[in-house]
Amino acid sequence: MISRWLSGALGAAMILFAGSMPARADEKPITIGFGMALTGGLAPNGKSALLAMQIWEEEVNAKGGILGRPVKLVFYDDQSNPSNVPGIYTKLLDVDKVDLVVSGYATNMVAPAMPVVMQHKRTFLSLLGLGVNSEFNYPNYFSFTPTGGPHPKQSFGQGFFEVAKGLNPKPKTIAIVGADAEFARNALEGVHEIIKGTDLKIVYDKTYPPSTTDYTPIVRAIAATNPDLIFVASYPPDSVGIIRAAHEVGLKAQLFGGGMVGLQSTAIKVQLGPLLNGIVDYDFWLPVGSFATPEALDFLKRYQAKAKEAGVDALGYYLPPFAYSYMQVLQQTVEAIKGTDQAKMADYLRKTTFNTIAGPVKFGPGGEWVEARVLEVQFHDVKPNDLAQFADPKTEVILWPPALKSGDVIVPYEAKQ
Repeated sequence: MISRWLSGALGAAMILFAGSMPARADEKPITIGFGMALTGGLAPNGKSALLAMQIWEEEVNAKGGILGRPVKLVFYDDQSNPSNVPGIYTKLLDVDKVDLVVSGYATNMVAPAMPVVMQHKRTFLSLLGLGVNSEFNYPNYFSFTPTGGPHPKQSFGQGFFEVAKGLNPKPKTIAIVGADAEFARNALEGVHEIIKGTDLKIVYDKTYPPSTTDYTPIVRAIAATNPDLIFVASYPPDSVGIIRAAHEVGLKAQLFGGGMVGLQSTAIKVQLGPLLNGIVDYDFWLPVGSFATPEALDFLKRYQAKAKEAGVDALGYYLPPFAYSYMQVLQQTVEAIKGTDQAKMADYLRKTTFNTIAGPVKFGPGGEWVEARVLEVQFHDVKPNDLAQFADPKTEVILWPPALKSGDVIVPYEAKQ
């Protein structure tokens, strides 16, 4: 793995664009270390997150840095492989001796960083980690993700079941499937808790190895149980494979989807095209309603202006607003306490409501957001090879929550062969 400092041109595997000059040449930079998925299955999202963070870095330095010091991102490609993460954070803290650490993208990458961060007694902001701290109970952990509330794992799948409540006929059975990895295990744990409060009968409940490449046998086994609902917790390569297998098998259900990561990525949306039609899935951010603040839309303009050259997600709806925002939280914290003292940072993070382009954020118990803000959406009338359609709210219809609802669910789901 190769450490890259912000200073050069965009690379194929790692995105870099020219950074601004230090705020003051005689000041030592505030260094911020992290791993990020720049290759492997999570790279489409990881690269877009990095670009957003680099935009923040460039803009902060152009305004004089933080506390009169420039900021510098120090990062490594974790290759979407959790086993690489502990070594990355050990190097960042023991060799690079960075001032601050934050997580890279995704639950599966956040969790393996935790023991190293805890050993070094660092305050830790994570990016889209689902329920990670439920196993560690680390008081100086803060999760920047729209899941949250008193039950963060349940909040991820809540919208799927809220939509299901309104179906006629009422669903009676459900199939549950996901990868045997941190994210899917946490998501499915939340689903099991939700189901306990319903009359649904589980007719299929299995996980598959993360190394799986052929999903047709899995989908055939699910189809054989004839479920009314199918909840899938999957990462991008799995999501694509499962959807293609669903169309090969001709899968049918009232609702299909729920927790499929990757369907928020513009490149994957364009790749799958009409295969997305009818799928009901979560999302975290779309340029609609209360999300579409002037600050958020202005950020998207800056991001989109750089996205094509960087070779990253063209629209930047899913992850970039959050990657930029957790840097805003870090900046506001350092400025408020006038330094990088880890205990003071954690204390400030616990008691403060932060203003970000992703909206106001306050951390509650376990470092989760006090209020969850997960969307449930359905793809309608998706056409092949058309990127522009995904900027149209009519293509990705919001079904839940009611305050942001933009259309009605179309049922049943039927994957056409």
